[in-house]
Amino acid sequence: MKPKNSITGIVKNISIGGGSSSATLAPRQSAQVLNKPYPNFKVIVLDDDFNTFKHVAECLQKYIPGMTNDRAWELTHQIHNEGLAIVWVGPQEQAELYHQQLSRAGLTMAPLEKA
Repeated sequence: MKPKNSITGIVKNISIGGGSSSATLAPRQSAQVLNKPYPNFKVIVLDDDFNTFKHVAECLQKYIPGMTNDRAWELTHQIHNEGLAIVWVGPQEQAELYHQQLSRAGLTMAPLEKA
């Protein structure tokens, strides 16, 4: 049988057993809105053999908001000793900007990662 339309939903005739039929309403979508926070992204600088400690620390201070001299040097040493450091975590658009700026300054960058 052909489906019938109604204001409250789509009605389908379903044949059950010996030819009897019953009407079934399509499930309604919930009007509830779920607020999911946007994911944060990590900006990661990698160790390399050509950037100086001074250049790395200066770039971190120049491009990462709120970066202090002491924190920039701590991260620079972490990059050297551990091979990488997460220098900033936050919204994707800002992470992309800082990643691009540090990369253009010559730092070796890991791809952005979700935090």
